[in-house]
Amino acid sequence: MASKADIILGCQWGDEGKGRIVDLYAADYDVVARFGGGDNAGHSIVVGTQELALRIVPSAVMHPHVELFVGGGTVVNPQTLLGELEKLAALGIDTSRVKISDRAHVVLPHHVSRDAAAERERGSGAIGTTGRGIGPAYVDRVARSGIRFADVLQAPFGFAQGDEGAPFDFAQGDTAVVLEEARRLGAHVVDGVEYIHERLNGGKRILLEGAQGSLLDVGYGTYPYVTSSHTIAGGACTGLGIGPGAIGRVIGVFKAYCTRVGAGPLPSELHDERGEQLRRQGGEFGTVTGRPRRCGWFDAVAARYAVTLNGLTSAIVSKLDVLTGFERVGIVAGYRVGGRSAGFSDAGDPDLQTDVEELPGWSESIAGNRRIADLPAAARAYLQRLQEVLGVPIEMVSVGRERSQLAR
Repeated sequence: MASKADIILGCQWGDEGKGRIVDLYAADYDVVARFGGGDNAGHSIVVGTQELALRIVPSAVMHPHVELFVGGGTVVNPQTLLGELEKLAALGIDTSRVKISDRAHVVLPHHVSRDAAAERERGSGAIGTTGRGIGPAYVDRVARSGIRFADVLQAPFGFAQGDEGAPFDFAQGDTAVVLEEARRLGAHVVDGVEYIHERLNGGKRILLEGAQGSLLDVGYGTYPYVTSSHTIAGGACTGLGIGPGAIGRVIGVFKAYCTRVGAGPLPSELHDERGEQLRRQGGEFGTVTGRPRRCGWFDAVAARYAVTLNGLTSAIVSKLDVLTGFERVGIVAGYRVGGRSAGFSDAGDPDLQTDVEELPGWSESIAGNRRIADLPAAARAYLQRLQEVLGVPIEMVSVGRERSQLAR
């Protein structure tokens, strides 16, 4: 009997703590499949004193029984992936479980250089990309001039048309090195469509892992300050080659407040000591870039938009412990532009104003709590309010960085 695939994805601007949630849920699945993005994503997992920062490999490496699949909707830098596999192997992890779809595209050196050049040209309007060549790799994919792993393994490379029609020699320099590294990954490459459907049809339990966050989706995020792939639930179908009828639960991860790396709208951003306190207490620095994240209160308008986009069946709230010590905690309950009520599509309007609802904070440590019912009254009231604005049940709350620090 065919199985359904469940999805776990981020529902803000990324950095919601999806990796540790996927790691937790993966114990009950046979396959964890990544459906989009590249090594611009950084998923952190903390197990005891050991911390893993994964960029491409799905966040289920600590579960020996789980197959790890990098889907066709991704773009992969072979150097990054080889380095990641080497580090995992050194920890005694069986990396033969990692499979790559033949439809996944290869990130090449000229993608990285084009990424950096594009950001320089934008000047003060720079988007704030990670500079890892992800956008240009997706541009080439859509322009039908990209290189897939299938191409690397099946054909020799010579000259091709590069930017502005100039000939580009795939067989020379750094590009030749990267293509050779892609060939070294050949033992991991599979027919991606056949792979995922064999497991669906075989009744395997499959978990689909998103990268970045829903509000960075190239089509439905805060454009143009977005990533270059589809990060919403629909992207799981196109990124893996499965139909919507194969999707079961859709679980959204929300941070208990909001953060964003780089430029673009963040309506709830705090430009005062409270924002600094969130950054300091939450360790809000990019996993991949190390850049400080902009911080603000939970944005209910953006959150409801994400619930709608993804068709969420439930939610998980991460990093609730970071709010400990605030006398009052805020929720952006509404937007206004020119005196009228506004929606998320107005998030980038320079005249946008926010309506902030404040609730009592709490000072008691919640790091040891494992039941939501045992949290301080103010923390429970805050979660109840979040559940009301989301309109879906909250399954779980994280109360610390370690994988066991979760309250249900």
